[in-house]
Amino acid sequence: MNSFIRRIFPALLSYAASGGSLIAANLAQLLTFAILARALGADEFGYYIIILAITAVGTHICGLGATECLVRRVAKDRSIYSIMLGHNLSLITASGAALIAVGMAVLPFFLTVSDNYLINSVSIFLLLVTNIVLVRLILLAEQIFIAHSDFKRANQAVLGFAFARTATALIAYFIFDMSTLPEWAIWQFGAHVIILIVYFKNVLKLGKPTFRILGSEIKQGLYFSSQFVFISLKQNADLLIISLIMPPTIVGTYGIVRRLVDSSRLSLEALNRLTYPKLVHKSLSGLDAVLKLSKKLLVINIFIAVITAIGIYIFAPYLPLLFGTDYQDLVSFTRILCWLTVLMALWAPPLELLGAIGQHKARSIIFNSVNITAIGMLALGSWINAPYGTFTALYLIDLTLICAAWFGIFITLKGNQSRTLPHHLS
Repeated sequence: MNSFIRRIFPALLSYAASGGSLIAANLAQLLTFAILARALGADEFGYYIIILAITAVGTHICGLGATECLVRRVAKDRSIYSIMLGHNLSLITASGAALIAVGMAVLPFFLTVSDNYLINSVSIFLLLVTNIVLVRLILLAEQIFIAHSDFKRANQAVLGFAFARTATALIAYFIFDMSTLPEWAIWQFGAHVIILIVYFKNVLKLGKPTFRILGSEIKQGLYFSSQFVFISLKQNADLLIISLIMPPTIVGTYGIVRRLVDSSRLSLEALNRLTYPKLVHKSLSGLDAVLKLSKKLLVINIFIAVITAIGIYIFAPYLPLLFGTDYQDLVSFTRILCWLTVLMALWAPPLELLGAIGQHKARSIIFNSVNITAIGMLALGSWINAPYGTFTALYLIDLTLICAAWFGIFITLKGNQSRTLPHHLS
C-alpha cells in the first residue's frame, strides 16, 4: 500500500498543480471581466465582448495549429526544439499579419469605439494585435514548457498571465480611472508586451529559434487548429440564439451556468493537458502500450467528472448567494447542465489518443463535423423551446461526440493493426 502511494503521489501532485493553475486562472479572468464591465459601462463593454468573440476565433487560427506539433515532436526529441520554435514563430507572424489585415479591413466600419476615426482605428488595431498575436505568442510559452515536461513553469505561465491581466485592470481602473475602450486597448497592449518579454526571456534559455517552416506539419496543424475554430463558433452559438428570443434575465442566468459548466470541465482539461505528452511517449512503444495507458486515463476521467458534477449539484442552492436573487432559475439550470462534465469524460480520452498517435485528420473530421452539426442543433433546439430545447441540444451534441470519437478509435486502430504507428519526423 505504501509503495502504491509513493508511486502515485507525484502524479497526484502534478495533477493538483495543473488543475489548480487552470481554475485559478479562470477565476482571475472572471474578476477581470467584472472590473472591465464596471469600468467601461454597458455599451463599451458590449463592444469589447464582440471583439473578444471575434478574436477568440482568430487566436485559434493564428499559428495554424503549430503548437501541437511542437508539443508532440519535442516531447519525443528535444533536439528538434529550435526548429519547432522557429516553425511556430514563422507561422504566427505570417498568419497573424493576415488576420489583422482582414480585421482592419472590416471591423472599423462596423464597430465604433470612438467618434474620432483615427482613435477608433488605432484602438481596434491594438485590440486585434493583442488578442490574436500577442495572446498566441504568450500561450506558446506555456506549450513550450509542456513539451519539455516542465509542468511547474507551464502552470506558472498560466497563472502569471491571468493574474497580470487582472492586475492591469485593477491598476487601470482604480488608480488611473480608465473608463473607455480606447484607454483599455492601450493598457491591455502594454501589459501583454511586458508579459511576452518576460516569458520569452525564459523560453529562449531553452534554445534560440531556427526560422523555417516545416511543410509536412502544416496540414497536421490545420487539422488541429480547425477543431478549436469550430469549437469557438459553437460555444457562442447558443448564447447568441437565446439572446434573440429570451428575456435578459434568462440570458444572464444561462450565461452564468455556461461559465460554471465550462469551469467544471477544467478538471478534465487539466488531466488531459498533463497526460498528453505521456501518451505520445507511450505511443513510441506501440499500440498496446498507448492503449493500456489510455484505458487507465478513461477511468480516471470518469471518476473526476462524476465527483465534480456531484459537487456542483450539491453546491447549486448556494449560487444565488454569490450571484444575487435576480437569477431565479440559476439552481435548476445548474443542476440540469452539471452532468455535461461526465459526458466530456467519455469523449475526451479517445480524441486525446487519436492526437497522440498522430491521427489528426481523423480527430479533426470528428470534432469539426460534430461541432458544425452542433450549431444547427443548438439553433433548432433553442428556437423550438428555449432554454430547455437548448439543454437538450447540448446533451445530444456530447452524446454524438462520444459515439463519433469511439467509432474513430475503432476505425483507426483497425487500420493500424497491420502497420506501425505514424511517427515520421520529416
